Amino acid sequence: MSSLTILIDADACPVKDEIYRVAERYRAEVRVVSNAPFRIPDSPRVKRVVVSDSFDAADDWIADAADALPKGKCVVVTGDILLAERCLKAGARVLRHNGEEFTPASIGGAIATRAIMADLRAGMDGVGGGPAPFSKADRSRFLQALDRVMVGMGRQALGPRPH
Repeated sequence: MSSLTILIDADACPVKDEIYRVAERYRAEVRVVSNAPFRIPDSPRVKRVVVSDSFDAADDWIADAADALPKGKCVVVTGDILLAERCLKAGARVLRHNGEEFTPASIGGAIATRAIMADLRAGMDGVGGGPAPFSKADRSRFLQALDRVMVGMGRQALGPRPH
């Protein structure tokens, strides 16, 4: 793989096309991980990884791949908070589809909020809405965040500047 790799938790990812464009610009490798095949661009840098449909198979593949890559060379795109935690522990940068970056400082709060929301939903017997619809603003924030992360990882790969 090249110096930078993007791992996509692809089954529910609304920003795959944006990731492909950014990856091409930075010459990054992309792994599109899912339980079913997706169309991917005809690019030697983009590879499809189809895992079994067993519970957490895609998450396990992504976490293992993030752990195998050099620290600071991998960004994971996922909306799954528990997968985000695993990937952060492996040294990856992690972005949600709306551009929010999970960090070691923010992941604990995200996990706690997830647990609270699960309890609330359980008490409502399925009543209530889901997440807000994905918007153009979310897409734009994601593109900006991915670009910022890729620039930061590229600088980190170059090492400190001499004085």
